[in-house]
Amino acid sequence: MSEGYLTTHVLDTAKGCPAAGLRITLFRLEGETRTQLAQMVTNDDGRTDSPILPKGQMNTGTYELVFEAGAYLDASGAPAESPRFLDVVPIRFGISDDQAHYHVPLLISPFGMSTYRGS
Repeated sequence: MSEGYLTTHVLDTAKGCPAAGLRITLFRLEGETRTQLAQMVTNDDGRTDSPILPKGQMNTGTYELVFEAGAYLDASGAPAESPRFLDVVPIRFGISDDQAHYHVPLLISPFGMSTYRGS
């Protein structure tokens, strides 16, 4: 059984706070096939209440986290624009060790974003 797991969190760098209420969807990619594995919404700390991919469910391969940043920015009162510069933000990444903890956070503002492999 895999001991690895996947977590994420989202920080609103324009406001300097966690991004609460942001919907995140996790997909596994195999060739042209894209399979949804999970969908969660961030809590008041900008994190999901549980790992987005828990122990025992992680395999090596290619994954994609899709962050619905535009809907979050609209709800948070960020100045509206149509279309939003950043709306749906996909982050495609590989898992090479199914026994490890992968943490893939998103730092978001209306006009910029970044990510990294965290701990």
